[in-house]
Amino acid sequence: MNHDDVIIATLQKEGKPLKSSEIAEIASTDKKEIEKSIKKLVAEGKIYSPKRCFYDLK
Repeated sequence: MNHDDVIIATLQKEGKPLKSSEIAEIASTDKKEIEKSIKKLVAEGKIYSPKRCFYDLK
């Protein structure tokens, strides 16, 4: 499972906006890798930031 899939699965499971550090902690993954994937997913329109530093599914 790549980092994009991990982020999407974590957001679906939690059902609420999360910080990148929370996603990394829940997924037991490196925060820097999660942040790179988050930027890509936001650019692709798959996730968005409802408020500063939080991310959620569209």
